[in-house]
Amino acid sequence: MRILLVACLALCLGAGNAGAAPVSVVAAENFYGDVAAQIGGASVAVTSILTNPDQDPHEFEASPSTARALADARIVVLNGADYDSWMTKLLAGSPKPGRRTIEVAALMKRKPGDNPHLWYDPATMPAYAEALGAALRAADPDHADAYRQGAAAFVASLAPLKDKIAAMKAAFAGTPVTATEPVFGYMAAALGLKMRNERFQIAMMNDTEPGASDIAAFENDLRARRVKALFYNNQTGGALATKMKNIAAASGVPVIGVSETEPPGANYQDWMMAQLTALETALAATVP
Repeated sequence: MRILLVACLALCLGAGNAGAAPVSVVAAENFYGDVAAQIGGASVAVTSILTNPDQDPHEFEASPSTARALADARIVVLNGADYDSWMTKLLAGSPKPGRRTIEVAALMKRKPGDNPHLWYDPATMPAYAEALGAALRAADPDHADAYRQGAAAFVASLAPLKDKIAAMKAAFAGTPVTATEPVFGYMAAALGLKMRNERFQIAMMNDTEPGASDIAAFENDLRARRVKALFYNNQTGGALATKMKNIAAASGVPVIGVSETEPPGANYQDWMMAQLTALETALAATVP
């Protein structure tokens, strides 16, 4: 039903916008671009910069093609909180009158130093959808109603995720888990999980060496199976993170792969649901 509704909205937008140039949207990350395409349908032309699931987003360097895409953009979306500081620099260096910028961290009242993986917070995408819908209506008022309907349809499509989170929280709240980086941190909190080894995770995210005591505590948690799952960032790796992943596997602690980029062929809803389902299956097998 959700797919049909989004498809119908896209057709309506395309039909009503015949002969007019679509609103150009540039998103720093592909999950924000995906949501923009779902909301705007055929009346938006979306360019996402970070799309490679094998690339470490923290090592991304903007290219001339990125700058060219920004030059034509009427709406720009970035995560903020220093996650995509390259985008902030590009915007500052190429101001454009009338261009609208949505910084998701500002919507969520997050700042540099906070966990920047905001798309794992269940509250983020509804807030982003509202802000994007408003920006599209301002950029293209002739299709304001369609953009309003598109944003509402997207938010409604998140209901299965909301229900899954509520059910998993009821079943697994308080379960101890750990992670190599805080990618899944907001979602883990929404699920009521007890996250361990957070200092280790922050050090890894900031590309610094965790303290010896933090490394030892992490290893002990895995070897003694004090945690029921390990969240592993599939996109960054590194020798120490890989070591923890291997210890978890050898100790019988389920490893849940999470990513910072939406996988090819998936939309945001399917991506989140797949990771939640994998976690649910793992916890059901390890939690009494």
